[in-house]
Amino acid sequence: MTTTTQDTAYAHEHAPRLAFAELHPAFYKAMVGLEIAASQHVDPTLYELIKLRASQINNCGFCLDMHTKDALAAGETVQRIVQLSAWRESRHFYTERELAALGLTEAVTVLTDGFVSDEVYAQAAEHFDETELAHLIGAITVINSWNRIGVSTRMTPGHYTPGMYKR
Repeated sequence: MTTTTQDTAYAHEHAPRLAFAELHPAFYKAMVGLEIAASQHVDPTLYELIKLRASQINNCGFCLDMHTKDALAAGETVQRIVQLSAWRESRHFYTERELAALGLTEAVTVLTDGFVSDEVYAQAAEHFDETELAHLIGAITVINSWNRIGVSTRMTPGHYTPGMYKR
């Protein structure tokens, strides 16, 4: 698909590499089950922020498109979504609890040091009890798994509408 605005032609839209859900339906169904479980005990606003931040780090265009649209449909502000990639410099847009969750999201997503630091974990533990932390880590793990599917199969962003994938 090539779109033209004024004198600017956009780049050609790439096709997905493969139809993962159709080719591995049992795995896809299990992932949907994990998504449902992960979403049940995490605040919906926080859940979308987690999904967006992990997707930014993992460069998953499909998931960024999906979760931006879901967040907006759920009432999230454009300003908080735009500032999310610079959340440390834009701390005043987020609650202390959200900031702790974003720090944990980055630590679990990147793992460049091979572990989540005691400092990041302690910060999260100040704002979440152990059960909440378990749910938060589950949510972060699930979006990272979805990102890896989206990036490796080159799922095409831009065509998702909220509610498109009923769980």
